[in-house]
Amino acid sequence: MDSILRTIKKIIPKSVFSFFQPAYHYLMAFAGAIRYGFPSRKIIVIGVTGTKGKSSITEFLNATLVAGGKKTAMVNGIRFKIGDKTTPNRFKMTMPGRMFIQKKLREAVDAKCEFFILEITSEGAKQFRHKFIDLNALIFSNLSPEHIESHGSYENYRNAKLSIARALENSPKKNRVIIANIDDKEGQKFLATKVETKIPYSLSDGVPYTTGDEGFSFTWGGQKISSQLLGEFNIYNALASAFCAKYFGVSEKDIAEGISNMPKIRGRMEKIQEGQSFPVYVDYAHTADSLKQAYESLRGKNLICILGATGGGRDKWKRPEMGAVADKYCSQIILTNEDPYDENPETIINEVRSGIKTKNPEIILDRRDAIKKALFSAKEENAVIITGKGTDPFIMEAHGKKTPWDDVSVVREELQKLTSKIL
Repeated sequence: MDSILRTIKKIIPKSVFSFFQPAYHYLMAFAGAIRYGFPSRKIIVIGVTGTKGKSSITEFLNATLVAGGKKTAMVNGIRFKIGDKTTPNRFKMTMPGRMFIQKKLREAVDAKCEFFILEITSEGAKQFRHKFIDLNALIFSNLSPEHIESHGSYENYRNAKLSIARALENSPKKNRVIIANIDDKEGQKFLATKVETKIPYSLSDGVPYTTGDEGFSFTWGGQKISSQLLGEFNIYNALASAFCAKYFGVSEKDIAEGISNMPKIRGRMEKIQEGQSFPVYVDYAHTADSLKQAYESLRGKNLICILGATGGGRDKWKRPEMGAVADKYCSQIILTNEDPYDENPETIINEVRSGIKTKNPEIILDRRDAIKKALFSAKEENAVIITGKGTDPFIMEAHGKKTPWDDVSVVREELQKLTSKIL
């Protein structure tokens, strides 16, 4: 489908393509719902939206619902899950196309799942991928500038997110609920959604809390909740899922158990251990704010940081900002290729480099070579953090070329070479 659309874009004038694009997306959404019999009407659908933390919230929520004895299905940027069956998301998109989502909804209904958890993006909303999906609930995590070139402005980006809240508002389901982070400046706009129940959440709901390189802990609902996951941001993600699960009848005890027993989330501050003397982390961080939060979760470490700037041809404004964040937190910086698409990767890297004022970054275009250099130069006092890709299965290059890729697998391969050399 991607190759067909690229061909059509080359043939049809851009103005004509843009004019008919919304109608095409809307009709595809309608066709998908008809094809699979409007399955969202027969299952509880929980949407999750925001700039950061969406995939993590869906994983936390899934864990809490399952701990409460619920049968779940899920579509997020990491994987697709129907009951006990799970497959990785290899589409290189957080929210797949309309036919695919409706098909997964139908599979979930047929498998007698009670809940369908769906990560909903602004790009997905812009392309009507959430249309004809009747929501029962929506979780809003946070909002910061992202996809500005695609949407035209931050206000348009925010409105695309708010259109998801309006979809909840217009849903024919009963007892709809909005759960929103009120520590975020946009939280109250989401809480203004006209639904039966509104649940605000804040970091103050989890005090006292602790964070460190062994994970986090906080108190909620009279329960002490601990996790091996890193960062204050994951406390926010856990709280969002806790409030949602409680609304749907899961006990505080089961919620605490679900969060505490949840394994690491693939590609989200995932710690890789192959016998080396220093910690290595892989994270999806691809905005300046998420990069800052990832680095702050490793405070006290001498960081060796590998980064690029996700998405050639888009959000160019954030490149120097990401460089500036790395400049502040990293002891050593290696800039490398990420997803250049049709843009020159050296141009992207140089724009990231422009924000680095006090460090002397090394540029290694080959991503594997960059990872190898970081790992082979690291000492016990270092921590290596590789950001931007997470679980992304491809490096996206010019003319639609997709090079198979997995940061975690590459890190493991290079660490095994390193540790065998040491032994």
